[in-house]
Amino acid sequence: MTSTEQAVQIDGDKLMQFVFRAVDEVGATLNTALVVMGDKLGLYRALAGAGPLSPAELAERTGTAERYVREWLNAQAAGSYVEYDPDSGRYTLPPEQAVALTDPESPAYLPGFFQIALGSVLDSPKIVAAARSGAGFGWHEHVHDVHEGCERFFRPGYNANLTANWLPALDGVVAKLEQGALVADVGCGYGASTILMAQAFPNSTFAGSDYHSGSIEAARHHAREAGVTERASFETAPAAAYGGSDYDLVTMFDCLHDMGDPVGAARHVRGTLKPDGTWMIVEPQAGDRTEENFNPVGRAYYSFSTLLCTPASLSQDVGLALGAQAGEARIRDVVTAGGFTRFRRVAETPFNLVFEARP
Repeated sequence: MTSTEQAVQIDGDKLMQFVFRAVDEVGATLNTALVVMGDKLGLYRALAGAGPLSPAELAERTGTAERYVREWLNAQAAGSYVEYDPDSGRYTLPPEQAVALTDPESPAYLPGFFQIALGSVLDSPKIVAAARSGAGFGWHEHVHDVHEGCERFFRPGYNANLTANWLPALDGVVAKLEQGALVADVGCGYGASTILMAQAFPNSTFAGSDYHSGSIEAARHHAREAGVTERASFETAPAAAYGGSDYDLVTMFDCLHDMGDPVGAARHVRGTLKPDGTWMIVEPQAGDRTEENFNPVGRAYYSFSTLLCTPASLSQDVGLALGAQAGEARIRDVVTAGGFTRFRRVAETPFNLVFEARP
């Protein structure tokens, strides 16, 4: 008997419940890599709508090795991602999983979520070292799966909500965009939000910016593919120093909490807006009290915050480190400190809060 067991009586049933819960979580952690594997190898896409397939048939359709595919399929079946028929030895991807795993236009599309999670785990040894010293770890220092996965994770939600719900919730903004407005999309990453707005409002001009040059290069490429380069441009610049002035609208999507000096960024936004301009801030869904975020979404965001958001802020000047679960009250404090007098929540989803700020 250990000293811990002598001091505290252990409930054996509760202990084993926790152990098996941990086993399930290890399986889920490993499945993150398997989902990314299935996405990159085209296994889900080959299964979608194909009916029951054997491992050999799936391997032939995807140009992969049958022995790997068989083990992958069994792991997917054990996790209820695919269905297995023991009589035929074949596997089927249910239509609901097919939507979530193969349709990038669906708001339920998940591969990007798994990709950014895998990239975060791959970089976790560097975060362990940073946690010992208190140093930061910049967004630009992460592996490619973090950058690409972030865009693929957020884009479906933007596609579903940005032009249909979020922008219309802002006072008078859609009318300005339809007539022809000047917009700065700050912290634009790969440009998903910038391009989506440029496609929806051809009379307006959009200037995307991000401090990560690699993301800006990708944004320019995506803009060329989308055919919006005449009204969507991109520059490498930090949030407190992006170019231009007299903007009708400034947007920040899921990035304010990552900034080292969000108050400084807010002041810069205030200085670049027209007197009647609007700042739209999209942030992760979060309650103001810590315990309000003890749910599946909050757990995922606290985890990303530990591995991505907090280190990113700490790597920059000031290093306020709001964290991904900052909540409305802390965002309001940042906005008010930046010189804005009007602030309100205008929309929300299970994953996001949307705020409007005005001078």
